[in-house]
Amino acid sequence: MSWRRLPPLHAVRAFEAAARHLSMTRAADELGVTAGAVSRHIRALEDHLQAALFVRRSHGLELTSSGEALAQAAFEGLDRIADAASGLKHRSLRRLAVGVYGSFASRLLLPLWPALRAQHPDLQIDLHTSMNPVELLPSRYDAVIAVADRARRTGLVSIPLTPISTVPVCAPELLEQGPPDFRTAPLLHARPRPDDWRRWLDHAGLGSVAVQGGSTFESLNLAFEAAEAGMGFAIGIEALLGRDLAAGRIVIAHESVRPTRRYFVLQYEARVAGDPALKAFSDFLQERLVDRPSP
Repeated sequence: MSWRRLPPLHAVRAFEAAARHLSMTRAADELGVTAGAVSRHIRALEDHLQAALFVRRSHGLELTSSGEALAQAAFEGLDRIADAASGLKHRSLRRLAVGVYGSFASRLLLPLWPALRAQHPDLQIDLHTSMNPVELLPSRYDAVIAVADRARRTGLVSIPLTPISTVPVCAPELLEQGPPDFRTAPLLHARPRPDDWRRWLDHAGLGSVAVQGGSTFESLNLAFEAAEAGMGFAIGIEALLGRDLAAGRIVIAHESVRPTRRYFVLQYEARVAGDPALKAFSDFLQERLVDRPSP
């Protein structure tokens, strides 16, 4: 087979989207890039072909005769590639590598694992947990479950799963004598979230209470376990407490719940949004977690 002298394929993809929409902006939204990037790809393609593909009008784009010919070929070619790729994807689900915030994994994801396996027996996932947000980057994995706000980020799909709000918890026996006095109560601290007590106390109108001292733990889970053991009061992320509260191992120690603008979010790069394994995992999480209480 002779070697094909093809134009840059990423430029062809940008041109095809712009030709369908007759808009750089809409093409950019579809591809998850900027309108400037689409424009640069098209200029490069025009330079490669030595032909103008669009006429820029005040009301938008208009294809030239060369552009119409290339657009028709691009539509047909990319459709054939998409059909072939779809057939390959449906043969099997590829193995996913997913980075997960550690406490979310242990308290929400792992309890759901039997249901995930039952619903998608062919779906294979390698989990990589961390409490360090620097390690949970979508570029390092097929997807991550991390802590983020709801802001849109170019090139990323970001699906909020559960909101992050904080509340103090303790063993039931610590409330047998009445509401706690946080000025003297032993406060338990999780090193990955060192500011939770200060922020909650300020929110609850207890800004004069000092947070120095008390036991510190390397993870939220250990702080929760210490609270269950009766060592003191821990600050819990409300979405992670459902199973412990339902079992009566801990109780909420104060009615004030501090909301935040942060969520546990599922994030992955927009370029892999159509991957069937990733879609199966994403759909499962949304069915089980979005706008629903913790398991």
